[in-house]
Amino acid sequence: MIKQVIVVEGKSDIARVKQAVDADIIATGGLALRSVVIEDIRRAYEKRGIIILTDPDGPGERIRRKLTKLFPKALHAFVPKMDAVTCDDVGIENASPEAIQRALSQIHILIQEDKEIFTMNDLWNAELVGGINSSKKREEIGALLGIGYGNGKQFLTKLNHFGITRKEWEIALQKYREIKDEGC
Repeated sequence: MIKQVIVVEGKSDIARVKQAVDADIIATGGLALRSVVIEDIRRAYEKRGIIILTDPDGPGERIRRKLTKLFPKALHAFVPKMDAVTCDDVGIENASPEAIQRALSQIHILIQEDKEIFTMNDLWNAELVGGINSSKKREEIGALLGIGYGNGKQFLTKLNHFGITRKEWEIALQKYREIKDEGC
């Protein structure tokens, strides 16, 4: 059983997460975040802690940001978009139990202090910005690091604010190269 309460977006997400892990789960009901839901999340946050596990899409990221402002010491888990997509939908409800378990095994806490370990030059040098396939590469490196997807600026913020180390960065880049070399 996971100690913290997992916060997802909807009822379908609850059903899918329950297939993956034994945990208590709260659904936000979308971006509106009614006051009764916020109070439920607040109680869970104060008593047991929460893990934010929103969809890997724009609305999911907006919900994550809103929850992070309200609950700054929340833990964060990310299912990569490639593991949560069907032909016409993106969401936790589409992820396999294994993808959810992987995401929950790579939990991060947002570091509030401004630590600039990584700069935009690091992203340029790794070809994560400015290239034809930069977006796809950020998505795949973000999955390896367990920090999710973001545009160049968002990705840089995630690297610095989720406490990714240089060693983790190098390992992820190496794994990415190995995966790509195997595909050739």
